[in-house]
Amino acid sequence: MAAGAGTRISARQLIGLIGELDPGKPVYDALAERVRLLVTDGRIPAGTRLPSEREFAVQTGRSRTTIVAAYQSLRDAGYLVSRRGSGSRVTLPGSDRRNAAAGSRTIDFARAVPPPVEGLRDIVVRAGHRMAEALDGPGFDLLGNVTLRGSIAQRYTERGLPTTPDQIMVTMGGQHAISLIAHTFLARADVALIEAPTYPHAYDALRRAGARLVTTPVTTAGWDLEHLRDTLAAARPALAYLVPDFHNPTGASMPPEVRVEVARAARALGTTLVIDETTADLNIDRAWDDGPFARHAKRRSPSDGSGIITVGSLSKSIWGGLRLGWIRADTAVIRRLANARPAGDLGTPQMEQILGEQILAAMPQLLGRRQELLIEHRTVLTRLLQEHLPQWIVPHPEGGLSLWVQLDKPASSALTSLSEAHGLSLVAGPKFSVDGAFERHIRLPFTSPIADLEDGVLLLAQAWKQFSVRDVAGPEAPRLPSMV
Repeated sequence: MAAGAGTRISARQLIGLIGELDPGKPVYDALAERVRLLVTDGRIPAGTRLPSEREFAVQTGRSRTTIVAAYQSLRDAGYLVSRRGSGSRVTLPGSDRRNAAAGSRTIDFARAVPPPVEGLRDIVVRAGHRMAEALDGPGFDLLGNVTLRGSIAQRYTERGLPTTPDQIMVTMGGQHAISLIAHTFLARADVALIEAPTYPHAYDALRRAGARLVTTPVTTAGWDLEHLRDTLAAARPALAYLVPDFHNPTGASMPPEVRVEVARAARALGTTLVIDETTADLNIDRAWDDGPFARHAKRRSPSDGSGIITVGSLSKSIWGGLRLGWIRADTAVIRRLANARPAGDLGTPQMEQILGEQILAAMPQLLGRRQELLIEHRTVLTRLLQEHLPQWIVPHPEGGLSLWVQLDKPASSALTSLSEAHGLSLVAGPKFSVDGAFERHIRLPFTSPIADLEDGVLLLAQAWKQFSVRDVAGPEAPRLPSMV
């Protein structure tokens, strides 16, 4: 479990996050390296106070000299600040330090962020003359302009889910929508169900709203329906967050018959389903389309809510810099969200909404171009991994932006740390869990330019070879308890 910013992490929590150490390094150096990784990928937020050197030494069974040396290494690298009376708190060193350590440039395999879709620049240019219309609209707009909401509603209707503009709220991206929903519909200590693995910023938002999280597994092969139903029945969560189309990070898609069962089970228990469809438009070669998940909602009466809230966005399908998303829900839910929204923000910018209208009008053409890029990049990354790292299991997702690759040994965090030294930025598999799992997996986006994919896989193979040599030839050393 990641620590919260500005809090204290116990020695037991830190041991669980650290997992096994690299046996090819001195213990103090390996400890410092693992903590640096945990800070870099956000599992230990900046400002978190670490356990005292004495406490950590006792809990790990290491000498205090070893722990003192590890903490000093972190201080020297700029990852730890210690003050008498207030303990040692983690911090992030300056970006210039990290870039210098990585060499002339860092190849980004950490973020699944595609380039602006081909044709977007022309739309921006054409929409430019309309931007002055924003001055005629409201300065504060909690719901979104009615023309854009109408266009979004029409897309849902065309895909089999009749929707009206008053069932839509325009947000500042999908993450903003998830956070607003969490803070509106969760009370402190409510139970929320998430998938494992899942989108890290989603579980962060649920935790910040005070939720206690329970998980249900997802693999590249899909969902365990029996486990999901049993968990819903046992935990009776107030809210369940699911990504049924081209799941992030596994790439799996939930079959229609499973969607029906999940909707039925949640309905019977009174669990609100938050369905993240921000990746739903990223189809590459999936032969079927079940339409919006909320098609499977059943009402007992016209006044009865559906129990399903859908999140959508243009950020993944069109461009990450376009912070424009939406929530589709029953009108009573939209009103409740609108009442709660001013505590966090006062509405979505009008100019981006005007641009959004133009983009939605051109969506079929834009998505076709996005699909062409994803096909090419998925093919290239898959081929490169098979050539240079044939011992890994590389899936073939039918959509999405990345591969959830299975390593031949549980060393995702160690690989991430080694790759950073080679100039390759990665996110370790455990980042996608709430309990430190998935050391055998790593998410590899195929959104970077082809040249970066080629160079990045070469760096990845070098780092893995270096780790494997250490693993075979390195001296045996006592290890911390394995990650649970």
